[in-house]
Amino acid sequence: MELDQARYFIATAEHLNFTRAAEACNISQPSLTVAIKKLEDEFGGALFHREGKRILMTELGQRLLPFITQMAEQAESVRQAAKDFRLLRQVPLKIGIMNTIGPMRLSALLAGFKEQHPGIELGVHEGSLDELQAKLDIGEIDMAVLHAPRGYPPSARAMPLYRERYVVIVPPGHPFERQDTVRLGDTRQKAYVDRLACEMRETVMHVCGQNNIELYASFRSEREDWIQGMVMAGLGFAFMPEYSVTHTGILRRPLVEPSVEREVCLVNMAGRQLSPAGQAFARATQAHRWG
Repeated sequence: MELDQARYFIATAEHLNFTRAAEACNISQPSLTVAIKKLEDEFGGALFHREGKRILMTELGQRLLPFITQMAEQAESVRQAAKDFRLLRQVPLKIGIMNTIGPMRLSALLAGFKEQHPGIELGVHEGSLDELQAKLDIGEIDMAVLHAPRGYPPSARAMPLYRERYVVIVPPGHPFERQDTVRLGDTRQKAYVDRLACEMRETVMHVCGQNNIELYASFRSEREDWIQGMVMAGLGFAFMPEYSVTHTGILRRPLVEPSVEREVCLVNMAGRQLSPAGQAFARATQAHRWG
């Protein structure tokens, strides 16, 4: 049974008149009666009694009507879902954001995207680099905003979004407050708050090792809010990406000699076609004024 045949059968059952049913379906009466006859041949019995100009449903027709109606409604739901998908209405889009990437640069992008595409249901999923790459691989998220110090696997496609420096954060009154920049050598023997979850931690530690700078951590945590809170409490300084700093009142000084920076990218699977919603988000990231 074809969906059009189901629609013709339902219209005939509603109007109990071939002419009015044909008009409701916007087809000719002969086309409708041929379609009904094909259904009767398929189901092995008459669906309507023909009594001159008057028609009545047979017992077989009455028994099949609720099932055919349900099938037609489900088919219409499928059509509507496909239409919504194409027109970006009530379409979910799952974006992963690495937990070391702060909201300062991304919030304006996400707000602008939501304003331009109100029908896209945007969901943000936080996680580590390894967690988000695994979710991308199995299709649990559509795209991810990441920084991978060792590069991305061949199965991934990365579009650069912006670069950000690493800064030294300190509380008001810290000796670094009087400096415009902080050289790595200036941190020697200073109290230090260690960001354990930072993907750049090994890079910073390696640079310190190359310059014979030993850091003694007074506090360690994987949580960004705790790191900033402990810095503000006076436990020491911390290295942090400049756009990840959110604590009110905390001071930032660029890290120099040497400087350290990272490139943040939008990543998706290279062999997997983006949905219309994903394509719209990718275009938005490229058009966004990151500066």
